[in-house]
Amino acid sequence: MTVFIVSLFLPYTVHFDVRKPATRPSPPIRAPSTTDDLSLFALKLGNAVPAQPTPAISTEHEQFFLSHKSSSSHSYSSSALQLKDLPATTPSETLTPLWGQGLFVQPKSRAEDLPPVSILKYAAEHDRTTRSRVSSIPDIRQDSHERALKTADWSVQPGDQGNSGIRNAINAASRTGALKEKTWVGTLGMPTDALEDARKFDIEDKLENEYDSLPIFTSDSDFDGHYSHYCKTILWPVFHYQIPDNPKSKAYEDHSWVYYVKINQAFADRIVKNWKRGDVIWIHDYHLLLVPGMIRKKIPDAQIGFFLHTAFPSSEVFRCLAMRKELLEGLLGANLLGFQTKEYCNHFLQTCNRLLCAEATVEGVQLEDRFVNVSEFPAGVDLETLDTRRRDPEVGDWIKRMRSKYADKQIIVARDKLDHVRGVRQKLLAYELFLNKNPHLQEKVVLIQVASSTTEQVELEATVSDIVTRINSIHSTLAHQPIVFLKQDIEYSQYLAMITVADVMMITSLREGMGLTSHEYIYCQDGKCSDKQYGPLILSEFTGSSSLFEGYDLPVNPWDYRQCADAIKTAIEMSDSERERRWSKLMDIVVHHTAEFWVTSFLEKLSIVHKEHSRRDTLSIPRLSVHELAEKYKIAEQRLFILDYEGTLAAYGSSTSIVFTSPQRTLDVLNNLLYDEKNIVYVMSSRKPEEMDRLFRRVPRVGLIAENGCFIKEYDTENWIDMANVEKSMAWKKSVLGILEYYKDRTEGSWIEERHCSLVFHYADAKDPAGAIRQSGDCANHINDSCQDQHVHAVIVDGELSIESTEWTKGTAATRIFEGLKHKRQSLGLRSPEFLMVAGNAREDEIIYRWANSLAKDGIIRDVTTVSVSSRNTEAMATLTQGVNGVLSALQKLANLS
Repeated sequence: MTVFIVSLFLPYTVHFDVRKPATRPSPPIRAPSTTDDLSLFALKLGNAVPAQPTPAISTEHEQFFLSHKSSSSHSYSSSALQLKDLPATTPSETLTPLWGQGLFVQPKSRAEDLPPVSILKYAAEHDRTTRSRVSSIPDIRQDSHERALKTADWSVQPGDQGNSGIRNAINAASRTGALKEKTWVGTLGMPTDALEDARKFDIEDKLENEYDSLPIFTSDSDFDGHYSHYCKTILWPVFHYQIPDNPKSKAYEDHSWVYYVKINQAFADRIVKNWKRGDVIWIHDYHLLLVPGMIRKKIPDAQIGFFLHTAFPSSEVFRCLAMRKELLEGLLGANLLGFQTKEYCNHFLQTCNRLLCAEATVEGVQLEDRFVNVSEFPAGVDLETLDTRRRDPEVGDWIKRMRSKYADKQIIVARDKLDHVRGVRQKLLAYELFLNKNPHLQEKVVLIQVASSTTEQVELEATVSDIVTRINSIHSTLAHQPIVFLKQDIEYSQYLAMITVADVMMITSLREGMGLTSHEYIYCQDGKCSDKQYGPLILSEFTGSSSLFEGYDLPVNPWDYRQCADAIKTAIEMSDSERERRWSKLMDIVVHHTAEFWVTSFLEKLSIVHKEHSRRDTLSIPRLSVHELAEKYKIAEQRLFILDYEGTLAAYGSSTSIVFTSPQRTLDVLNNLLYDEKNIVYVMSSRKPEEMDRLFRRVPRVGLIAENGCFIKEYDTENWIDMANVEKSMAWKKSVLGILEYYKDRTEGSWIEERHCSLVFHYADAKDPAGAIRQSGDCANHINDSCQDQHVHAVIVDGELSIESTEWTKGTAATRIFEGLKHKRQSLGLRSPEFLMVAGNAREDEIIYRWANSLAKDGIIRDVTTVSVSSRNTEAMATLTQGVNGVLSALQKLANLS
């Protein structure tokens, strides 16, 4: 069995050894060596020129990171890069370069400029682009670069794109043997149009045979449209509650969505081509939301899991996407959908309920033909590798120098990408407020903020620089600078040293899937590599980690500057005992939720649900054998039948009228069964008790279950038993009726049916069917949100919205009936029933199938038969394709044996 790890970027890329012509030498750039200074801005690879610190704040504190020497510094030249030389792991949250502008020597992108997002600018931009193409002059430098690549040697290197948390987790699971056979599927993280087919073949062959990777080659324009435009300007902002200005413009519909579909289809085709029966497909993140559905169409029985590493927004935000339905249907092609937190799971379930009118339960989404499980799987970090890397001598050297530099200071550390989601501006403003409110602490605290900037955030970068300059100009002294602002990511050894010597870490993300930087900080605060230990964690409540840490961090709302400023003061002044108490609890959580645990728990859950789905698939469930059923019937001394009414014993009637008579054949079959005193028969329905009495007044000994388990009339009696609390039901019905009336007034042709313990909103005959579906979805979402504490659930099924209590079901009624029957017979010295048959067709019958199957599994009843008459996937043991006629025929054959 092979597990396909499907991510947009492979953990590997390709570096080309392009040597500069002697006639055109490049300006000399001094690379770090064993005698060079340690630098936060040291060359990582090739001839990339390091960015400079922000000019306005370049002081001796920033220069500190540029002035110290270390004998353990490494140097990589473009002609001597080796895979073994580069780090085996990286921070769980890396600040990656822009696509096509990485640190390696690689082809330049040939992607054409995409149309602008605004429809108003589309025509003018199209004309301008057309004219520029006619008069364009070839780029001589790019042509020269591409010619050099044709003959250059190349080597496989660790990729600088993508989610490093996935790589670290998969490597951890592989190292421990939890993940034995894997194959990565993804792109190389670089433009590939300039590569010849023969070169692509060689790269593909090497990666497939030596690195267990299947590279996907796409055109530069397709990838740029998919990644740079749709993913980064549409999906990423929406998933982080940053709604684009023009999400439904014509250019957006016509261009970026097309690229998104093409890249997703390329991934699906590659996986389908290499898939073998028994393989597992695990797809990652928002770049590939359509892939599960695309694969499901080609391989219906594939084992597919999907994990979203980002947050999933509320339905109000997600519905802003023009292609919302397609994205949801793509995701629902998976067997298991994983999210970082329970909150994100609930958002997804509510979105499916509202936008697709799909039945959402606490376990997942019920589709017409199958079930999709939804669960939370908090990601973690690879602690074993992290522990090894932090003991590196270079890390130790940086720890000593930082401790020496800031020996008398309380150090607050932060590392973020400089964008609107990470909350850097909010953090700096809160820190400024802290300094203003606490002048006695101004010279005792320093904030080291690492912030990697991007070209798209020029205005934010300028704003942040102004705030930093203002703070330093007001609060700095000759001996102290309150903020050390590094506008570029730092090396891994420096990062580990920084979170080890820190007194406080502060993360103020406005929305973040998990926030694994906080996990690494907690682990490095154990005091094993520094005298600093048990540092408090100030963490935004909008990160996934905040919900995981159970309040042992210092949770803050990034928009509440006063709260954030007070949290800084609390962290700085926290007693040693309180610091240790909080840290110990956080450490327990981090040690439990490791990267390896995340991988194994997801794959184990995927295996379980796939087996369950396969078992419930109607294609794999056998037809009911009436002959075998008859043999079990004949040897039983006591038999119990629990049968659904509408759709099982009788065809569905009109939803706008109540039929108070049952078909004669149904009544005859029930009476024939009850003629044998060994048989006990119960009929269950969603109808009211008085309606059930009228329907079965000519079958006097039959037992009845009304309103899906809220009322029971025991067999051979005349009295009804209230299972539900009718007064409690009246209370919640009063509040729900107001909601239903609101939506009924907006849905012409709809009507409300009130029962004793439930309500039904009928909209099948609405004048505007599409509008009625939308209104019913909104209504269900509204009720489920507002009435959750009252244990009330709204479910959409076949043109109806049913609102019922979750405390009473057909399953609870069946349990009451069986326990009462067993107790009664035992008191008379008789055996419990040895034969149980349950037949149904509706989704609410699944709970009673599970109940009956558990009795058989536990050996409580010798012969149990559960039968589904529908074509949906089911937990029943058998199916009957002949519908009502098939059920009645089977029951009549049994009655004839008596």
